[in-house]
Amino acid sequence: MIVDWYAGAARDLPWRRPGTDPWAVLVSEVMLQQTPVRRVEPVWRDWLARWPTPRALAAASPAEVIRAWGKLGYPRRALRLREAAAVITEHHGGDVPRDVAGLEALPGIGTYTARAVACFGHGLRQPVVDTNVRRVLARLVHGRAEALPARAADLVDVAELAPDDHDRAVRFSVAVMELGALVCVAGTPRCGVCPVRDRCAWRLAGSPPHDGPARRVQRFAGTDRQVRGRLLDVLRAAPEPVDASSLAAAWTDAVQRSRCLDSLLVDGLVVQIEDGRFALPD
Repeated sequence: MIVDWYAGAARDLPWRRPGTDPWAVLVSEVMLQQTPVRRVEPVWRDWLARWPTPRALAAASPAEVIRAWGKLGYPRRALRLREAAAVITEHHGGDVPRDVAGLEALPGIGTYTARAVACFGHGLRQPVVDTNVRRVLARLVHGRAEALPARAADLVDVAELAPDDHDRAVRFSVAVMELGALVCVAGTPRCGVCPVRDRCAWRLAGSPPHDGPARRVQRFAGTDRQVRGRLLDVLRAAPEPVDASSLAAAWTDAVQRSRCLDSLLVDGLVVQIEDGRFALPD
């Protein structure tokens, strides 16, 4: 039922279209980590137009990929994606690995991303679990209002819910994720249009309220994440290395600015050259 619902209700996202190769899927999955779809899509298109293969990205400089990453956030992902491209090029002949173990061995690729690429990129039957899927499982299977903490049993739950047919099972993995993103949302789910409302354990139990700790809402304003982004904005826009005074204009709190600059240096996102100025890495 979820697969049939997906056929008519799914968003038209470019990385889901027929013919999208595993590399394009891998790029999308890395970009989508903690980042909304609307921000990812234009950057994803530009990225693949510039680096359509792992080999092309592996040949790019760190500065190029940091600039191309733009304001997606968590820019270390850009460097890790470049490192993964280099491993794919050097050890896999330029082809994205098919198996989960091979994908997990790539720099920056965790269990979720490995399973997503194996399933969505290579068409292999794999349970794929993200926050949206955990929320669907919590309600549909366990009768709870909100997603449970990540656990190994989530993969078993998804595998048991999936259809027997291979192709439908592959579509099920993305379909249940989409159900969580569009219908079985956090807060107030849209139960009236849910394709499995008649078998949802949470709904059948009378939709009991969440009885656990309140979900923490991450703030952004004033955080080190914001400061790091401001400093990188200065360096991305600069045609040559900049001095400390140029970075000082990006954030007035000198202690926080210094701490964030140090962390960017440690992460390899910024380098300090011999004359003391700062730049993106070559």
